[in-house]
Amino acid sequence: MPVYKKISKTGKVTWYAIFYYKDWNGTKKQKKKEGFATRRDALAYERDFLERRAAAPSMTFAALVDIYLADCKHRNRPTTYAPKALMVNKHILPYFKDRPINEITPAMVRNWQNTLLARDEYASAYLRTIHATLAAIFNFAQKYHRLPTNPATMAGPMGKLKPRAISFWTLAQFKQFQQAAHGHEPYYTLFTLLFYTGLRIGEALALTPPDIDRAACTLSVTKTYKRLDKQDVIQPPKTEKSSRVIALPPFLVDILMAYMDKLPGLKPTHRLFEGVTVWSVARALKKYSGDLPRIRVHDLRHSHASLLIEQGFSPLAIRDRLGHEDIQTTLNTYSHLYPHKQEEISARLQALAADEQHGE
Repeated sequence: MPVYKKISKTGKVTWYAIFYYKDWNGTKKQKKKEGFATRRDALAYERDFLERRAAAPSMTFAALVDIYLADCKHRNRPTTYAPKALMVNKHILPYFKDRPINEITPAMVRNWQNTLLARDEYASAYLRTIHATLAAIFNFAQKYHRLPTNPATMAGPMGKLKPRAISFWTLAQFKQFQQAAHGHEPYYTLFTLLFYTGLRIGEALALTPPDIDRAACTLSVTKTYKRLDKQDVIQPPKTEKSSRVIALPPFLVDILMAYMDKLPGLKPTHRLFEGVTVWSVARALKKYSGDLPRIRVHDLRHSHASLLIEQGFSPLAIRDRLGHEDIQTTLNTYSHLYPHKQEEISARLQALAADEQHGE
């Protein structure tokens, strides 16, 4: 491994590495890297670089993470990539970074899990997400870098899988909230829209005038909004099913039209809730809640679903309105709201049987 000493005019000694490698299509190329404080550092750089190029399972975990995140950056949305990279760099990389990936064992993964668990800082669902991310990194290494086994999978998940608890407001509770928020725009219109459509907050904040069809009483979900690195990001909806057309009750169309008529210089490209942020919406929700049970902004979506369930709509109808990718998501999230319907089913069957007997 050729590395060389370099002495500057001031007498400062540094080292550099110069070597050859083959790129992805087999072309021989030269690589030179300067500025190392020691010969050992220069050698380590060369070894690490060549292992990455060779996709060797002996590469360090830090080298694997660089390759994995670079791949994710091209394939994930910016709003998906940014939190993933933050999670990896904060919770995973510091523990494993200098270890060769083929020397990381399930026992090491368990020790890492115990380190996070001992902090007692994170929700169970978040811990499971962190572990799933580590497992995904090793899956990537198995598929593309000849790692024989996945130590994260063998170690098992971290954090208990608990039934998803959701909070929601009833129609009466929302009307109480609505009275308190009345006249405080844009929040009155936004909250009313969220409660009666079940939109995700990002979908609502991305709306533009052409998305509202007054004549047909419909709303088209074609995009979503997020703030990332102090920039407004508009991108396609969360999933293919999230792109949808939602039927609106006429009273809600009237509220939206009245709101839009008051927006000065509104153009088709303008967002209806320009200047509103997720944080300001959360503050407004808390401000006008009064003595109502505390809920999150996303719980207005749950409130809409619970309202539809109470009105007897099927899980399929709710899935389509909320834009869930599959029916299982709807059932997993809201199945606990259905049990009281069993008594209603029993009563109706009893009534049918009674009518049949009377008919005889």
